Amino acid sequence: MNQKVNPDHAQRIIQMVNEAQFPNLLSMKMLEIDQGRCKLELVVDGKHLQPLGLVHGGVIASLIDTATYWSGYFSIPETSGLLNVDLRLNYLRAVPAGAGRLIVEGREVKPGRSLSYTDAQVFSSDGKLIAHGNSTLFVTAENNLQAQLKLPSKYL
Repeated sequence: MNQKVNPDHAQRIIQMVNEAQFPNLLSMKMLEIDQGRCKLELVVDGKHLQPLGLVHGGVIASLIDTATYWSGYFSIPETSGLLNVDLRLNYLRAVPAGAGRLIVEGREVKPGRSLSYTDAQVFSSDGKLIAHGNSTLFVTAENNLQAQLKLPSKYL
């Protein structure tokens, strides 16, 4: 789909993600979402650390999972949904306590009618690549998100 994204819809998605329980648990914030991309951030805090004082791999995996999902969102029909069927990632650098902010950039690599492929990269506040990953997403026939949340149209 190459339709123009409705900014009101995008803003509602950002609000919905930022108010959801799991992203709040991690203090993850969506900053941007548009056709084929999204951007997230997380400020590293004590709750993100494993016993050795490094950011837990599950936190980084959650960031990649979220970014890959939402970067594919605007390429599917308004009545469709997405399910993650495969998530792969590589940790490239440890993130110590006090590391500041992590920035996550998700992008759509290949949209599809039944399967989509997306990837994401996690960067430190000084621009170093921390991790990267990719996801295969199954496009479902139905999605209740639009009706449940009374969202404005996805596209202009």
